Amino acid sequence: MENKKVCIVDDSQVIRDRLTARLETLEGIGSIKQAADVSSAYTALRTEIPDIVILDIQLPDGSGIDVLSKIKKENPHIIVIMLTNYPYSIIRRRCFELGADYFFDKSTEFDQVLKVFETLKQETIN
Repeated sequence: MENKKVCIVDDSQVIRDRLTARLETLEGIGSIKQAADVSSAYTALRTEIPDIVILDIQLPDGSGIDVLSKIKKENPHIIVIMLTNYPYSIIRRRCFELGADYFFDKSTEFDQVLKVFETLKQETIN
């Protein structure tokens, strides 16, 4: 996995900073952009198309589900990791229907995000 561009979309600065700090320790991560809401996510996605998006569902000016839908319609190759406090099965199912690649609960599966990056790195090597 070489120089992957990552975009983190979450309204929590703490979550964005925590993910950024952890991702910066991994090999193969190029740039990391952050967005706090839907409009800044769309701006970030237009300026530099990422390889991977870590996306929250509940955003102050809309839904991460709408962002997911737009990402997958315009750039289906982008890997989208949903990371949310709303891990309900109906929401999980809807995200996968719209093309989410992964879906994790922030409170119990936060560390799974880094495992995804390790898996992607291994798949690139093999």
